[in-house]
Amino acid sequence: MKYLIILLSSLFILLSARAQVQVLGSVRDMKSRILAGANIAIKGSYDGTTSDSTGHFSFKTFEKGVQTLVVSNIGYKTVEQQIDLSKEFGPFNVALKEEISELKAVTVTAGSFEAGDKKRAATVLSLLDVLTTGGANADISAVLKTLPGAQQVGDQEGLFVRGGAGYEAKQFIDGTMVNNPFYSSVPDIAQRGRFSPNLFKGTVFSTGGYSALYGQALSSAVILESIDLPEQSQVNASISTVFLGAGFQKLDKTKKSSWGFNYGYTNLWPYFQIVKQGVDYFTVPEFHSGDANFRIKTKGGMIKYYTTFATSSLGLRRPDIDSLVLKDAFGLNNTNWYNNLSWREFLGKGWKMNLGLSYSTDLTKINQQLQDQQNKPVTGSTAWMNLKTYSLDNTANLSQIKLVFDKRISGISVLRFGNEYQYAYNKSIYNGFSLPLKDHYYAAFTEADINITNELAFKLGGRLEHSSILKKWNLAPRLAIAYKTGPGAQFSFAYGDFYQKPENNQLMLTTQLGYTKATHYILNFMKTTTLQTFRVEAFYKKYEDLVKTFPSINNDGTGYAKGIELFWRDRKTFQGMDYWISYSYLDTKRDYLNYPGQLQPNFAANHTASLVLKKFITKINTGFNFTYSYATGRPYYNIKYETSNAKYVIADQGKTIDYHNLGFSMNYLTTIFKSYAVIVASVTNVLGSNQIFGYNYSQNGLYKEAITPVAPRFFFVGCFLSWGVDRRQDAINNNL
Repeated sequence: MKYLIILLSSLFILLSARAQVQVLGSVRDMKSRILAGANIAIKGSYDGTTSDSTGHFSFKTFEKGVQTLVVSNIGYKTVEQQIDLSKEFGPFNVALKEEISELKAVTVTAGSFEAGDKKRAATVLSLLDVLTTGGANADISAVLKTLPGAQQVGDQEGLFVRGGAGYEAKQFIDGTMVNNPFYSSVPDIAQRGRFSPNLFKGTVFSTGGYSALYGQALSSAVILESIDLPEQSQVNASISTVFLGAGFQKLDKTKKSSWGFNYGYTNLWPYFQIVKQGVDYFTVPEFHSGDANFRIKTKGGMIKYYTTFATSSLGLRRPDIDSLVLKDAFGLNNTNWYNNLSWREFLGKGWKMNLGLSYSTDLTKINQQLQDQQNKPVTGSTAWMNLKTYSLDNTANLSQIKLVFDKRISGISVLRFGNEYQYAYNKSIYNGFSLPLKDHYYAAFTEADINITNELAFKLGGRLEHSSILKKWNLAPRLAIAYKTGPGAQFSFAYGDFYQKPENNQLMLTTQLGYTKATHYILNFMKTTTLQTFRVEAFYKKYEDLVKTFPSINNDGTGYAKGIELFWRDRKTFQGMDYWISYSYLDTKRDYLNYPGQLQPNFAANHTASLVLKKFITKINTGFNFTYSYATGRPYYNIKYETSNAKYVIADQGKTIDYHNLGFSMNYLTTIFKSYAVIVASVTNVLGSNQIFGYNYSQNGLYKEAITPVAPRFFFVGCFLSWGVDRRQDAINNNL
């Protein structure tokens, strides 16, 4: 009996072995790279295995006939392959195609810096970085100047990017363009931006090659996305050496809606008593500002409304450059009202809608006089005196509507298309003479984000525009490509044509002009890890149809800009230390306005660099922030009309001294009166470096005067209180 059992068992094992089929093969990706740990199984059975470190697999099965072999791996598309086990025994070599996902897919970074909390963004700066950059005083534009591509211009407001003038960079909030993003211009004194960085959850600083969804920006676009619902209800208050402020945000119990408001008052009189200014302010700068908002969460999206109202006034005197005894007295009053309504909605079946509406009105009144030593008006007796005595009232209204649809077409690939309409009304009254301008601007655009694989992506689009005042159309193609070369490493290329209407002061002289044009070519390499970012970018920009003012007003101007830029951010090498370094080399020339030929513009430096350091010491809850900015000298010219030859010539030229600026800020986190508090101290130009931005010339050209800051330094001390949300913890977490 014993031997019979052994015999039967051996026979069973033998028959079983003969009935089993061995399935073997290998698993690789589409680039023939080994895939270890892939799951291989016969569909509908328990027979299967995983691939080894060489990508090979082998297992036995009792299944017979035609079966389905299922091969799967995380991050790859599952493959089902029919096999006939009565005829085929392998090897079965399977190639898996990588699944395209938002977290792994490459994104185009050429010409673009992003700040915020977007998971797919090539994030370079966070909101907290904007608030804590040394010497920037929470001004978004001042922080962007520490990035490659932006120039250190201190005598005019605006962003001067890659050889472009300040008016060639535009700002957009929730998709619509902001008409007056900076406070009104004051001769030879740069003004800060109107909007607080706390309003925004995301910021894109495009130094070129930006999306077809945006237009009328020849050089650069700053794209701002406002926050949605607040974390919770809160009350805030602030007091400083220059302003007072308070605000309230109410979050509904259901957390589906919120509303709030803020008010701020700024008066520089106390500050001027401590820090003497280089000009005589007969009207001390005074500002009132208020804003309100509401936000409603819809079934599949969000409706947001934001409005802000601001008034400002100032008056200053300087010695007149054409006289030894007279003074120039400049007075300014400004009223600005801005409104923005946006609606974002998911419509289902891969469709999404973004609707934006905005309206803004800006009224600026300027009164310019020549005055004697007793500050009394002097009646002009010569041509140059008449030019320095005038009144100017300027009204700028802009109404906009923009509708964008997104349709997911495959995986994460998206098609976008939409339309935009703007109605601009501008009216200038110069010494009683009225000059109105009206323009109906239309645009249609389409753009596709196409992800071929996780390593290769395209952005292809175009923009069609028409301006009623120019009576002309333009068509602007845009193309960008990104290719991932390894973990966190990629190349990007961007190309595009960009158009912009001439400035209003040029159109008031003649409307027989066309669009100005710039063509951008950008090549970028970027390598990122969790705590480090490196990028290098080369660019070439060709200017066409720039506005010339001599011998007639036309579009005969030309120019170019080319260069290379570097950026390095590191939060790993030095424990508890966060720093970034940026460097820009710029070679640019343009022939525009009254330039007698192609010249390096007076706002462009060849070399610009910034070093930003941040150190937060948790033991004392204090952050220390330093920013050092450097730029080589900028050119200056005295371009004078030569009557004998009936043309403009350069009577004098040179370069300013190099620009140096060390900024510092300190943030101390504490509690005051049961509130979360941040005490801030900030100072610009700590070392008191001599800064010259250019020169003004007398009418006869015999005297020139350096353009310098009105004070060597700017000091700021403030206390920010919050009841409801502990902003201190954000600072701590960001620096751990």
